[in-house]
Formats: sequence, structure tokens, C-alpha cells
Amino acid sequence: MDTDLVNQVIDTAQRVVASGAISANGHGNVSLRVTGADEMYFTAGPSLRNHAASAVVRVGLDGTLREGELPPIQGAVVAMHTAMYIDNPDVGCVLHTHSPYATAFATAHRPIGCWVEALAMFGLPTGVPVAAYGPRGSEHAVSNIRAAVTPGVPAVLLANHGVLVFHRTPDLAILVGGIVEEAAQAGIGAAAIGGAVEIPEELRAAALQRAMVFAAQGTARV
Repeated sequence: MDTDLVNQVIDTAQRVVASGAISANGHGNVSLRVTGADEMYFTAGPSLRNHAASAVVRVGLDGTLREGELPPIQGAVVAMHTAMYIDNPDVGCVLHTHSPYATAFATAHRPIGCWVEALAMFGLPTGVPVAAYGPRGSEHAVSNIRAAVTPGVPAVLLANHGVLVFHRTPDLAILVGGIVEEAAQAGIGAAAIGGAVEIPEELRAAALQRAMVFAAQGTARV
């Protein structure tokens, strides 16, 4: 096992926890694609909180365990990680959490609309779709995820389960995971005062352009 990659996985898990976009018990998984190889490093522990380096495993993108010990309950969700890597060659990190507000939308089978500017700025101008329910780890579940994901959209809600985020780097995946949770929280809060209002479609591209200008200038998100 590559120690540097293990440490990167643990660091990513710690940053997901620190972001707050996670359930109280810390359930979830982090994986990183191994550059130049058809495999990933994957968190096999029961929680991302205080995840042990010894519980990181090496898994082929065909789902074959190559190194480490993978409990069945964690192994059941490996396929949705590998599917994102196989379908999206530019994806380098996949995160799965049960972040509370996003999971509320997932359990209601309701997509998150583009009512928060950051969604339009960071790759989700049409909001976050919902993948229909399939039993944990089943081919049905993975097929539903693949059907719900559209090109360029880096997140999907998993009906009756949680949220899946996938992006080029851990930094971007963590950022998007936090934005999705923020948008879900805002949507639930807005429901008490008349409901969230989506950004007009013709203005969402302008938000993206604004983000690109900030990126070019090295300006932090505002």
C-alpha cells in the first residue's frame, strides 16, 4: 500500500468531517483514484470520524479487493465509487456521505434546485438530481445512479440513502459536498417562508462566468 496515498485518503476524510457536511455518526466513504492505474484507495472503516489508516483498502475499478480488509457493509457501496471513475475519466475523488439536509431531500425523492448561487458557480446550474432507490450495492442502485448523472454534473442524491459527490480533486469534491449541503439547508429553511426561488436560467451562466473570473484571479469564493 502506498503510504502517501493512504495519508491523502485520511486527510480527505478528516476534511470532509471538518466541513460539517456529514451526519452525526460520520457514516460515509472517501475514495481516490490511483493515477495511471485501474484502482482506487477506499475508506473501509464504519465512520469517517477518526478513520484509521489501517482501514484504508486498495480496490480495483472492477471491484476486486487488492489489498486490505473490506467489511461487507462497506464493500456494498464500492460499485458506486468505481462506476463514477469508469464513467468519468477526469474524476479523481468520490465522496459519499449522509449529510443531513441533503439526505432529507434524498429521502423525500426531491431534487435540490439551483436556488443558491454557488450551485451555478460550481457545476450544478440545473441543481442536484435524485437517483431512484435501489438496494444498497445492487446493480439496480448503480444503474439508477448512472441514469441520474448528467455530463459535467458532479453530485447526485441517492434516494432513501444520502449523497454522492465526485470531482477532479479532493478539494473540489469537498467544496461541492459543502455547497450541496448548504443549498439543501437553505431550501428547507426557505420552505417556512414561502419556498426557495431558483435563479433564472438565463442568469446562471453569468454566475459561472463570475466563478471563472475569481479562479483566474485567485480570489476566494464569496
